[in-house]
Amino acid sequence: MQVIIGTKVGMTQIIGKDGVVTPVTVLQAGPATVTQIKTVESDGYNAVQLGFGQGKNLSKSVSGHVKKAGEKVSPKVIKEFRVKELPEAKVGDVLTVESFNIGDKVTITGTSKGKGFAGTVKRWNFNESRNTHGFKGNIRRVGSIGSMYPQKVFKGKKMPGRMGHDQVTVKNLVVAYIDKENNILGVKGAVPGPKKGIVTVEGEE
Repeated sequence: MQVIIGTKVGMTQIIGKDGVVTPVTVLQAGPATVTQIKTVESDGYNAVQLGFGQGKNLSKSVSGHVKKAGEKVSPKVIKEFRVKELPEAKVGDVLTVESFNIGDKVTITGTSKGKGFAGTVKRWNFNESRNTHGFKGNIRRVGSIGSMYPQKVFKGKKMPGRMGHDQVTVKNLVVAYIDKENNILGVKGAVPGPKKGIVTVEGEE
């Protein structure tokens, strides 16, 4: 079962034996504790729930939920992964990067960097208005947003607003480096999110 939770450390590059330089994103992947296993009989679907990190001030409901995995288990993040077949792992087992191999393709999900409130030029790559004689000077404004009929603004209209801080999933990333002693995973390419951001890694079947 190739699933793990981790944090993004940053980007670097590795040099292969053939001299080829590969850009990789370094992830601190695991260890993650199995906090619950869901089945079709009890929950309607098969899934594995993992806890990662060391959290503080957990609520009584969460503390009681993870207590089954061990007295010292106090995860900062709890994520659920749906699986087709139930794994051999049991509640309380610890998952590490040992289940991954170099060359495996993985799907990574993270939260992109938040950019705050942004206009249409930055958010949607709109063109600026003409900057000629007689123009008002506000070349980054949206302009007309309505239509003659119907007299309304359609849902989904590209407008200024909050940009970033969205869930982003990147598929077909290749594992290029593994450090089993320190639970380090190096993935070829870029991974969404800032440094220290939480990411989930799933192996592709």
